[in-house]
Amino acid sequence: MTEETTAPYAATAPGWMLDELASAGRENLDAEHVARYDGKMDAAAAEELALLRNLGLAEESVVVDIGAGTGQFTLAVAAACARVVAVDISPVMLAHLQARIDEMGLDNVDLVRGGFLTYVHQGDTADFVYSRYALHHLPDFWKAVALSRIRTMLRPGGLLRLSDVVWNFDPGQAAGRIEAWCATAGAQVEGEWSREELEEHVRDEHSTFTWLLEPMIERAGFDIEVATYSADGVDAQYVLRAR
Repeated sequence: MTEETTAPYAATAPGWMLDELASAGRENLDAEHVARYDGKMDAAAAEELALLRNLGLAEESVVVDIGAGTGQFTLAVAAACARVVAVDISPVMLAHLQARIDEMGLDNVDLVRGGFLTYVHQGDTADFVYSRYALHHLPDFWKAVALSRIRTMLRPGGLLRLSDVVWNFDPGQAAGRIEAWCATAGAQVEGEWSREELEEHVRDEHSTFTWLLEPMIERAGFDIEVATYSADGVDAQYVLRAR
């Protein structure tokens, strides 16, 4: 079954609530960017699925994919579990994913328009929550809130697989590290990330330091079982166990 819904209280959120749609990133609301996204970013869905299977993913598992985007992981994991809830704040991303679901004839994926702060999980408690390169759209205060909310979606012992652009260096190294990262980009947006896009990420989005994010993770009720950092200090990938 596929359906698109809005989180129950999204329309009546208090005035102090972050507007996740406005924070989603300009490019994620752009149909042209969404159409070329899979050619720019390989989510390594097969490898991620193999990892989750090694961690206990089974035919009866319930998976929530927050910030599902074009659905590379959602589409891969749907064949290996009972139910996938694909959550994204962008109606453009969801429309793209819905078309893929229809094309593949999947009947165990639910689409929900929502975000880290507005998605309300219904049905059986999740065994796995998956989020790849999405949490950075939230400032640190809201990251902490989001991680706490994710914990409530998971059964005790359930797993959060979290990957993102996370800075693993000291602030004094920032200029050199960020410039080196931006220098790896190309000049075009087709088939690669452009320097302009990486600069926009650093300037306008909310990637944080590992030494700020990891205490938030633990405070939210997770044990960090695996933390893997890229050699350039730009990416971090975690396996987090709900206490």
